[in-house]
Amino acid sequence: MRRLFPVTDETAARDSDREWGLEELAAAYAYPSGSGRAGPEPWLRANMVSTLDGAAQHDGRSQPISSAADMRIFGTLRALADAVVVGAETVRQEGYRPARAREDFAALREAAGQGPAPAIAVVTASLDLDFSLPLFTSPLVPTLVLTGAAAAPDRIAAAEKAGAQVVIAGDGMGVDPARAVRALADRGLYRLLTEGGPRLLGQLIAAGVLDELCLTVSPMLTAGDAQRIAGGPPVAVPRRLELTSLLEEAGFLFSRYRRT
Repeated sequence: MRRLFPVTDETAARDSDREWGLEELAAAYAYPSGSGRAGPEPWLRANMVSTLDGAAQHDGRSQPISSAADMRIFGTLRALADAVVVGAETVRQEGYRPARAREDFAALREAAGQGPAPAIAVVTASLDLDFSLPLFTSPLVPTLVLTGAAAAPDRIAAAEKAGAQVVIAGDGMGVDPARAVRALADRGLYRLLTEGGPRLLGQLIAAGVLDELCLTVSPMLTAGDAQRIAGGPPVAVPRRLELTSLLEEAGFLFSRYRRT
């Protein structure tokens, strides 16, 4: 992992030709000091990948446009989070499984007052999910299901029977993004990571609750009509973010932007 654009580290140029270890990645991607169990404010970051021509998926999945280094950062970001927020369609398309404990990050999580692995929080209006999957029946940390107050009672019951914890974060069928973030913080889950999909990320952007974007730019071209990293209606005024770091490996760029 080579740092090409040292935004915050004046010594980065000296280390530009060596691969970064997991401890260095964890330090580089650490949450702000004001977030976490000792702080009152949640921090929501997104981790997404896009090809050079703007595709967030190929054949409906992000894995074909990813890389080994991208997956190392993916694992690091998960290891730092209290909860991973993900849309129901992404759970279905990507075959989501429970987050696992990572020995490499065990001491770091313990020192931060975190459990062995982040909780997975699934955002869904319909609760049209297969509750027999390991994500719900055998997670290391109980999976959360974020839904609206008008969700079908039988689907809520099915989720709870499978072992999931249902969190109401909206007055109607859908989930209000701001309420979802606050509901997770009320449970002590302040360090939040979303992995999409594009529709959920678009909702989070429109609601103004996204604090940080970690974007991998894949050196690939796919053409076609694949989704962008964020979908849904446009915001009234484009949101400006500040670049805080940029890493490179094998032509993949790993950027990190924060709200100004």
